[in-house]
Amino acid sequence: MSRNDALRAARLRVGWRTMEQAAARLTEHGQQLLGDRQFTVSARTWRRWEGERPGWPPEETAIVIHDALDRWPEDLGFTTPPGWIRPEHHEEEQVRRRTFVSVTAAALAVGPATAQHVDPALIDYFRQQLEGHYRADMFLGPHDLIGTVSAQYQLIDKLVRSAKGETRRGLLRVGAAYAALVGWLYQDAGDMQAASFWRGITQEIAMRSRDPDLIGYSLVNSAQVRTDLGDGHAVIDLCEAARQDSRQLLPKVRIMAMQQQAHGASLTRDRDVVDQLLDEAATLLGRVDDDLPWGNACRRTPNYLEVQRATCYSRLGLGAEAVGLWDQVLDQVPETARRDRGVYLARHAIAAAHGGDPDQALHIARTAAEIAVETRSARMSRELKTLQRVMVPWQDAPVGQDLAEVLASVTEGN
Repeated sequence: MSRNDALRAARLRVGWRTMEQAAARLTEHGQQLLGDRQFTVSARTWRRWEGERPGWPPEETAIVIHDALDRWPEDLGFTTPPGWIRPEHHEEEQVRRRTFVSVTAAALAVGPATAQHVDPALIDYFRQQLEGHYRADMFLGPHDLIGTVSAQYQLIDKLVRSAKGETRRGLLRVGAAYAALVGWLYQDAGDMQAASFWRGITQEIAMRSRDPDLIGYSLVNSAQVRTDLGDGHAVIDLCEAARQDSRQLLPKVRIMAMQQQAHGASLTRDRDVVDQLLDEAATLLGRVDDDLPWGNACRRTPNYLEVQRATCYSRLGLGAEAVGLWDQVLDQVPETARRDRGVYLARHAIAAAHGGDPDQALHIARTAAEIAVETRSARMSRELKTLQRVMVPWQDAPVGQDLAEVLASVTEGN
């Protein structure tokens, strides 16, 4: 009995009814594509590909598979080797790395040769600019903001090296918030290496500021990366460290740490702890009254904690309960918050699929896919790929085929 259902579904979709026929057709396709009569794929090889351990085809064969089935091997159940980069992505990868190196220079710049006067009023200037960046992120997504925000961080870092006393401390505090935003933008863009680097910079600047709230915030930021990497125990460790002396922390920092720890608990399959943490966080919402520009999602996002609960429930496979929460949440998300709305819709679709309603999942996914293409949010694309996995039981049914068509614009080339 075949185990690689993704490859099996792809060959059936193009009309290759048997594995023997698939091997013959792929051989013909490869010989035409490459102009090489020596290119062959045996039926035995194809049977292995559809088995429990498909391995990884040679790069030339991977190119033929993509040309024939319109999917790269990693999207067809093959085991992706370390360091594999799709051929057409080599140039894109080089551009992305050059951008990362350029932006990273903002955090590693050599100090100024001569000191300069730093006016304390610059602290308020950068704080006001930060709020505008948060709003722009909601409308634009990450790619158009990374350069702008990191350039401002570079200026802040330059000023910190000349500033003294409370002015220096104030610039360090606002600089930590800028570094955190750069890290978030990279995380939303799907570059986890860059996100981790900037989360580390955030933590360093927070420690230098000696601000316990910023230190807690920086630890929660690092936990966010670990959540996206699926490392629940690391999430819990970081959030517990942030909450170690919670009586000294602002209510919103405590809320952030508890809700992120709930995500860690969902990754370790502990629903009781998820509910306990989110219920405790809810008791603090009415006490959030600071005027700091960072970490304000808990008062800016409608039904903030129910968004977290619905996400955790979806991750736990609690379809019916998650669907009810997403219905409640999405009723209050403004149309202008396109990126967040798209992420929530994708998670709503996952919950519907977990609840055994593939038609509803498909209906919701149509809108989410449109927003994913528009915003280029890797986080949203990742949620939609999760939906594809959850929808595997229906992949050969019309609803599954329709979903593959809807998501083609999101998953193609990713």
